[in-house]
Amino acid sequence: MHDMNTFEKLEQLSALAKKSEKLRQRLLETQASKDPLDSFCRQAREAGVDLSIGELFAVGQEYSDNQCKSTNGGNPTPYDSFNDAYETFLASIS
Repeated sequence: MHDMNTFEKLEQLSALAKKSEKLRQRLLETQASKDPLDSFCRQAREAGVDLSIGELFAVGQEYSDNQCKSTNGGNPTPYDSFNDAYETFLASIS
């Protein structure tokens, strides 16, 4: 078995959240916590998905970097914001 990448982990967590309303609610409630990303990753680990805060940031950074590289002629300035894997995930299970 291979190590799952971050996208696979988020897909697995999404599938679990769709099967368990309780888990879905706990994940959505992380938005109100003092440290939402830490709470989110803790809930993911409790559900059996080993996900770290660094992985969530890396997904967004990689997306931004790839967008800059794919711009015709290159984009010398990174975007002010980039795809937030945490917010995107929560939107997908809302």
